Amino acid sequence: MSPVNPFDDAATARAVVDGSGTLVEWNEGARLLLGHPAAEVVGRPAADLLAGDLDGAPPGSDDAQWSGTLDLRHRDGHTVSAWVLAHRRPPADGAPVTWLAVSPLDPGPEPEDDPLIRAALAQSPCAMMIFDDRLLLRGVNDAMARLLGLPSARVRGLRATDFSVQPQDAELERRMRRVLASGRRHDMQAHLKAGGESRAHAWNARIAPLTDADGRVCGVCVSVHDLTEQHRARERLQLVNEASVRIGTTLDVTRTAEELADVCVPPLADFVSVDLLDPHEHGGEPAPLVEPPVGLRRTAHRSITEGRSQAVAETGQLDVYPAGSPQAECLLSGQVIVASEAYGDLERWLRWDPARLRRVKEYGIHSTMSVPLQARGTTLGVAVFTRFRRPDPFTHDDVLLAEEVSARAAVCIDNARRYSREREATLTLQRSLLPRWLPPTAAVQAASRYLPAARSGVGGDWFDVIPLSGMRVAMVVGDVVGHGIPASATMGRLRTAVRTLADIDLTPEELLTHLDDLVVRLSEESGDDRAGEVGATCLYVVYDPVSRHCSMARAGHPAPVLVPPDGPPEQVELPSGPPLGVGGLPFESAELELREGSVLALYTDGLVESRDRDTDAGQALLCEALAAPADSLDTACDRVLHRLLPSGSAADDVALLLARTRGLPAGQVATWDIPADPALVAPVRKQVLDQLSDWNLLEATFTAELVVSELVTNAIRYGSPPIRLRLIHDTATLICEVSDTSHTAPHLRRARTWDEGGRGLLLVAQLTQRWGSRHTAEGKTIWAELGLLDDEA
Repeated sequence: MSPVNPFDDAATARAVVDGSGTLVEWNEGARLLLGHPAAEVVGRPAADLLAGDLDGAPPGSDDAQWSGTLDLRHRDGHTVSAWVLAHRRPPADGAPVTWLAVSPLDPGPEPEDDPLIRAALAQSPCAMMIFDDRLLLRGVNDAMARLLGLPSARVRGLRATDFSVQPQDAELERRMRRVLASGRRHDMQAHLKAGGESRAHAWNARIAPLTDADGRVCGVCVSVHDLTEQHRARERLQLVNEASVRIGTTLDVTRTAEELADVCVPPLADFVSVDLLDPHEHGGEPAPLVEPPVGLRRTAHRSITEGRSQAVAETGQLDVYPAGSPQAECLLSGQVIVASEAYGDLERWLRWDPARLRRVKEYGIHSTMSVPLQARGTTLGVAVFTRFRRPDPFTHDDVLLAEEVSARAAVCIDNARRYSREREATLTLQRSLLPRWLPPTAAVQAASRYLPAARSGVGGDWFDVIPLSGMRVAMVVGDVVGHGIPASATMGRLRTAVRTLADIDLTPEELLTHLDDLVVRLSEESGDDRAGEVGATCLYVVYDPVSRHCSMARAGHPAPVLVPPDGPPEQVELPSGPPLGVGGLPFESAELELREGSVLALYTDGLVESRDRDTDAGQALLCEALAAPADSLDTACDRVLHRLLPSGSAADDVALLLARTRGLPAGQVATWDIPADPALVAPVRKQVLDQLSDWNLLEATFTAELVVSELVTNAIRYGSPPIRLRLIHDTATLICEVSDTSHTAPHLRRARTWDEGGRGLLLVAQLTQRWGSRHTAEGKTIWAELGLLDDEA
């Protein structure tokens, strides 16, 4: 069956009248009704066709539809009485508003005489209308007439598109044509207002074919069912589902409150505000008891109107709600409070705040609902739902829905609040465990950055710069598995252990071995049978500015990047080693010589690893960022973070340590081989005094002479040859080192009054800033540091 243009259908008279009352369209059905061809009437006033007065309001009034009986003038002069249905058609593409007037020509037999109508009434008990095979209306039952708001006797002979100018009517006719052609039933859903109602309903139109005794399709039955309640139930369920997905996507209190407002506007309310109890008044926790007046801080709000807000309070503003306000009363009782003009109590609830009452009247707000936000026995705040565009007030089902969504949001807000509190505590702990400043050393110039994880919580990344004897320096970067306070506490223990082990001058591989044993013990102490409950990675580097040699070892940690003074950055070839906590596996170190001005970049894997790129790509970006020249190491650190983390946040903790090496000139180091003869100590002292004179350190000669004498004498008496004395000098320190091949370490003891010896090391300890010993591959070295005044250099 080919489609029929509804306007050109000659079975119904149709005409279009513009806003000035001029006829602009005229179909064949109108010619059959009044005898005037289109050429005679198009362009003339429609009033010329009237033979009498209008029945009711004429077209052009504020109503979108008009119907009534008109006396019309036929071409041959006689009067034709016709029932006319007129619709105001909205303008399209800038065209003016027009009216479509329709009148059925052949309404068909009366329903009680039509066997087709009797069959339809017998088969369909609900509101329905019957169309014939030309899709002309043959009849409606009383229920359908009430829905249309039109008399059943007058609409027979019209098409579905004649009832209104809604696009759903054209869709209904298209689907009816499909049913006529296929003979199969079809359903259609629509959201429309019934005749005389101000609120739209959800409808399901069931379009079924009607057949004669031979099984031939001879018409269509359209039965309409009101599914408003089912539709609202689906909407409520959909809102709850959306709330479970969209609320709580982050562990941020403000963002969670915003998500609650976003989800509920517009499905539930036209304006939603979320006010939370101010935690600053109770040490970061919500108040244990809520009693008016209540201080609430506006955390989020959302309006259906773009660019306009019905909010009285701005976000971040703290307002005090007295007793008698809906916010205070709902928090005090723990129950939802609904205020509505329909119930006559809206003005009474808002009388305490004239500003809010003026805003209510300004925007036409007619219904509000205050819902307490409670989770785990804690009252967090209140969410206020407001309607001004939707005409219906809040119902009991709306209250249940708001309670359900608000309860979900309250749990998420409480989770975010608890997370924020724990994160702040962890950050405070981590800040106290990380170095607040990097100690200045003669060996390196250093700069660092630490960036906690954005979502997963603060982890156990750490870094440190540790001055060692002989002007050497140790640099360490590590990463503890896990996040939160346990990881930060473990990090603190490992950092302390590294400083202790570094103080006894262990080689990098030996230090990692001892650190591995510690992590194994910590894992055993955790009380969990699973292996590796506590794990970490670590990179340990020792640099000697005198020899410019650097030794390093790593335990499952990324290798450092070396930036030579005149070359491109490159990753250092370094044996990986197992992560700390595996136990029983060896670590290997690597030695390399660094030119003065070389930069070492030590970092944790959070810097180079992300969801968007693999580790190799991240390391390539790191080398690219380090290759560009920088005014300072701090500028280089900032550029690296901006290049690899452009958003300013990372999924994992990030620690970055940059160190530029310095070399000690040969003129600041003096070395002597000492014969194992106590009688030759005096000439050694003389050589030392001459060297100090050359260095212009005359004020330090007395102390240095005593310290050298004691250390050399002890080495001759208790050590093993060969014995070597070395003096190292910079602007602030003079270091005396005596080395021998004995592995027996000296120890400080308190000599008794009658003892002839035992006071040498005690004297050294009293005269120097610090002293100690370290084991070497050949034996040991005893060292002592003397502080120099500024004018001695």
